[in-house]
Amino acid sequence: MAQTRIPSLNWLRVFEAAARAQSFARAAETLNMSAPAVSQQIRALEDHLGRQLFQRAPQRVTLTTAGAAFLPVVQQSLASVETTAAALFGGAGQTTITLQAVTLLAMSWLPSRLAAFEAAHPRLRVTVIGGESLTDFRTILPGREPDLQIAFGSVTDFADTAEPFIHETLKVVAAPDVASSIRTPGDLANHSLLEVAAHRSGWHQLLSSCPDVDLRAMDFRMTDTTPYAFTLAAQGLGVALARAPASDELVRVLGLQYCDILQDTRGLQRYFFLQPGGSALSRHAALLKNWLLACWD
Repeated sequence: MAQTRIPSLNWLRVFEAAARAQSFARAAETLNMSAPAVSQQIRALEDHLGRQLFQRAPQRVTLTTAGAAFLPVVQQSLASVETTAAALFGGAGQTTITLQAVTLLAMSWLPSRLAAFEAAHPRLRVTVIGGESLTDFRTILPGREPDLQIAFGSVTDFADTAEPFIHETLKVVAAPDVASSIRTPGDLANHSLLEVAAHRSGWHQLLSSCPDVDLRAMDFRMTDTTPYAFTLAAQGLGVALARAPASDELVRVLGLQYCDILQDTRGLQRYFFLQPGGSALSRHAALLKNWLLACWD
């Protein structure tokens, strides 16, 4: 019985090149190998699989039925390795910076700033991985080690090396037809108020200063994240709280409308830059951090 694990992945690379060229000699030129070495590796792969992959002729080779069935799988696998390597490690002459950021910031505020950063630094590419809870930023998974982190919380949540970044300002948003029906804070009683469970700042902070609003009469609906609250609000299923400036672009994309019925309120938490593992930032990560600081200022 043939073994299931192929001993040499280079056999697959040689097989794919020979199938594409329909010639061991031309494949050898492409791979900078000798034709006998290509033939030897193809034979080793065939012996391992227990099936003939090529029909040999003096001037060319053609795939057998088994070889033709095997080729798309090999090509897809090799392409996946190449594209993943390029995404994780960058192409030739390119350096990748891995940034871990809170999902809301990554979806809304960051993209245009990162695009401008990469345009100004063509040899640098930023890969973004998301996070929500403090645990996400404290648990570093192998292969996903960030060079820089932007987390959200209170100053007491982070080490002394954390650097304050963006404040959040709470604003009321809703779908346009819902927003048109809200003219006073009291009108909020006719709608579900979408509250994000993870945030210390929310509806209670805004409404506690409104003497005519009975918090006990309000219909609060808890959600996990601001993007999900926005999605519900865009469907007319409630009124959400925007968290400017981090959420500005998402408000625009979803077609939400600001309701100017309450005074804009600064939240009790903010974004912080973190140094992963407490170590000093790399030169490129520090460059990115300073760029983002300049965008905010």
